Amino acid sequence: MAEGAGMKSKSGIGGLVYSTEHGRTCPDCRQPVVACACKQAVVPAGDGIVRVSRDTKSRGGKCVTVIKGVLLEAAALAALGKKLKAACGTGGTTKDGVIEIQGDHCELVMARLKAEGFTVKRAGG
Repeated sequence: MAEGAGMKSKSGIGGLVYSTEHGRTCPDCRQPVVACACKQAVVPAGDGIVRVSRDTKSRGGKCVTVIKGVLLEAAALAALGKKLKAACGTGGTTKDGVIEIQGDHCELVMARLKAEGFTVKRAGG
């Protein structure tokens, strides 16, 4: 068998995972785990205006209140979503930087967000 035919080199497996100088290293960015840049929480960029809308598309005709543009990291966004769902007395989800609350609760959500100190606009119709 020819050398390298059908074989992977050890350098393609993953690389350095521990250094005696720095300790554990991140396999993605090759930095020490304490200085890893790829796992840091990223706050989304935007204009600072939270937009609240009503949506029924691809939901089987069910109405959902959609909140976009909240400039918070993922954990804080999930906590805000939980507070809003409890205020509305309904379920929902927080994913991809968007909070979705089951039902038409636009006015209540806007009032709660204004009380929290956000700049809020009604989007859509």
